Amino acid sequence: MIERYGQWIIRWRYFIILATLVLVALTTLGFPLKFDSDYRIFFREDNPQLIAFEELQNTYTKNDNVLFVLAPEDGKVFTNETLDAVEWLTHEAWQIPYSIRVDSITNFQYTYAEEDDLIVEDLITDAKTLSQENIERIKKIALQETQLINNLISPKADVTGINVTIQLPGEQQDKEVPEVVEFVRELADKIRHRYPDIKVYLTGIVVLNNAFPEASQQDLNSLLPIMFLVIIILLWLLLRILSGVVVTILLIVFSTVSAMGLAGLMGISLAGPATAAPVMILTLAIADSVHLLTTFRHEMWVNRRPKPEAIVESLRINFQPIFLTSLTTTIGFLSMNFGESPPFCDLGNIVAMGITVAFILSVSFLPALMAILPVRFSPQNLNKPGLFNKSGFSSSVAMDRLGEFVVQRRHGLLWGMAGIIVFFIAFLPRNELNDVFWEYYDESFDFRVASDFAAENLTGLTYIHYSLSAGEPEGISDPDFLGKIEEFARWYSEQPEVLHVKTIIDTLKRLNKNMHGDNPDYYRLPEQRDLVAQYLLLYEMSLPYGLDLNNQINVDKSATRMTVTLKNLSDNEVIALEERAQQWLKKNGLPTMQVPGTSGAIMFAHLNYLNIRGMLFGATIALVLISVILIVALRSIKFGLVSLIPNFVPAAMA
Repeated sequence: MIERYGQWIIRWRYFIILATLVLVALTTLGFPLKFDSDYRIFFREDNPQLIAFEELQNTYTKNDNVLFVLAPEDGKVFTNETLDAVEWLTHEAWQIPYSIRVDSITNFQYTYAEEDDLIVEDLITDAKTLSQENIERIKKIALQETQLINNLISPKADVTGINVTIQLPGEQQDKEVPEVVEFVRELADKIRHRYPDIKVYLTGIVVLNNAFPEASQQDLNSLLPIMFLVIIILLWLLLRILSGVVVTILLIVFSTVSAMGLAGLMGISLAGPATAAPVMILTLAIADSVHLLTTFRHEMWVNRRPKPEAIVESLRINFQPIFLTSLTTTIGFLSMNFGESPPFCDLGNIVAMGITVAFILSVSFLPALMAILPVRFSPQNLNKPGLFNKSGFSSSVAMDRLGEFVVQRRHGLLWGMAGIIVFFIAFLPRNELNDVFWEYYDESFDFRVASDFAAENLTGLTYIHYSLSAGEPEGISDPDFLGKIEEFARWYSEQPEVLHVKTIIDTLKRLNKNMHGDNPDYYRLPEQRDLVAQYLLLYEMSLPYGLDLNNQINVDKSATRMTVTLKNLSDNEVIALEERAQQWLKKNGLPTMQVPGTSGAIMFAHLNYLNIRGMLFGATIALVLISVILIVALRSIKFGLVSLIPNFVPAAMA
C-alpha cells in the first residue's frame, strides 16, 4: 500500500508541490499574529483569583502602574537637585497617556493644623529654592511617615520613587501598552539629560506587560536565525545532499508558517509560553525529514537503487515510525489543554498543528520535491571507514559500533543507567514553585535590572490587596471596624515577609492629631463615628485633582482597601503568608472582613498549582493513549510498555 502511495507521489509530484505552496500561502492569511501584552491572558475567565482581582480593580483605582525609581549618585534624595528632579517628574508624569494618578514624596498630601484650620498641601514645593533647614525638616517628616517609608522613599533616604497609576482603555492593549512605555522611556531619557547625576530605572506592571512581547520578539529574531544556521551546517555534515538540505529547510519553514498562520486564523494570540512555538516546531519538524533522507541516501548510494525507487523505499520503511512519532508527540502537546493557563494551551495547540503539518509535508511535499531536484553523490566514498567521509555521516558504521557496545555491556549499562535514573528522579521533591515575574528575563533587559534594583533598594514589587467591608454604606466610619483594620495592619507589619502596609488608618490617625492642635498624644483613631466621617469629608474636599481617596475607599464608603507590600517571596511563601492572614481574620476579624487577599502574585501562585494539577491529569491521559497506540502498533504489550521508558524517563530526570 505504501509502495503504491509513493509511486502516486512521484507521478503527481508537480501537482503536490503546487498544492502545498497554495495551501501554505492560504495559511498566511492568519498573519500577523497579535502579541497580547496583558498578564491577565495567563488566566481563564472563570479563574476565581482573577475574578476576585478584577472585582477589586473595578471597586477601587486600578493597580496598573509605571514606577520611576530615582537614585542620586551621591546617595542623598533630600538635596535641592534631586528634590527638583522629583518635583519636575511628578509634574511631567501627568502627561503620560492614560495616567490617572501620580504619587511621589513631593506631592504627598501633608496635613497640619494652623489655629482652627486643617492645612492640606504638597509636602514639597519649589524644591530649587528650599533652604537646608527646610530640607532637613521635610526629610524628618518623610522618614517618619509610614505611608512613604519602603514605598516612595527608602529608609536610608538614598532612593525614591514616583508611582504613576495607568488606566488603559483596554480596547487595543497591544497598542496602548507600547504607547505608554514609549512615552515613559522618552521621559526617563529627559530626566537623565536634565539631571545627569541621577540614575533612572523603570519598572511596574505596564512595563512588565510590554516586556513580554518585546522579549518574545527579540528571542525569535535572534534564536531562529541561529538555529537555522546550525541546522543547515549539521544537515550538510550528516547528509552531504544539497537538495536534501534545501527541502528540509523548506519543510521546516512551511510547517512553522502554516502552524502560526492557522493559529492566527483561529484567533490565538501570542503571549508568554506560546511565543516559543516556532522554535519547538522547528526542532521537532526536522526529525521527519532526517529519517526519510537518511534512508533515501542509504538506498540510493549503498543499495544503488534509482532515485524514484529509493524515494518509495524510504517512504515504505519510515512511514509508520514517522506517523507514530508524530501522532504520539501531537497527543502529548494536546494534553497541555488540561492546564489552567491559556498561553500554555495555545503553545500545545500551535506545536501540535506544526507537528501535524510537518508529518503531512514529510510524506508528500518532501518526496515530491526530491523526485524533481538533482542529487549528486560520490559512491566511492561510502565504503571508507570512519564515522564521517566526503559523502556525509556514515550512520551504519556508527550504529553498528553502538549496537555491539550495548550488546556486549548490556548488564552493566542496564544497572548503570538505572542507577543514574533513580539518582536524578530522587531530586524531584526538591523542585519548588517560585515564580518571580521580573526574573522571567535575564539581566540584559532594562526591566529586569530596574525591578531588581527597586526590590533591593526601595520597595517590593509583590503585593496582597484586601477589600475589607464594614457591611453597610458609610460603614468605614465605624470605630470598631477601623480598630479591627488597625489590628490586622499591625499584625501584617510584624510579619518578617512584609515591607509596607498601606491603609486609611494612618491618614485618619494623622487627621485626628491635626484636629487636636497637632498634639502627638492624639495620633490615634477618633473614638466617635461622626468625627471619622467629618475628618474624611474635610480631607477629601481639600485634596487636589487626581489624589483623591478612590484608591482606598469605595464609592458608598462601605469598604476600604489595605495593600501589603512584600519582599521577594516564592509562591509557597506568598500562599503560606496569605493563609496565616486568613487564620488571623477568622479568629480576630469581623464577619464582614472574611475576604481572601488578591493580587497578581496571589493569582500566579495559585495558577502554578492549578497548572500542575491539570498537566498531571493531562499527562496521565496522554500516557494511557500513547501506551495503547504503541501496543497496537507494535503488536506487543511488552515492547509497547518498554517503548514508553525513553519517552517519559528523560522528563522525570530533567
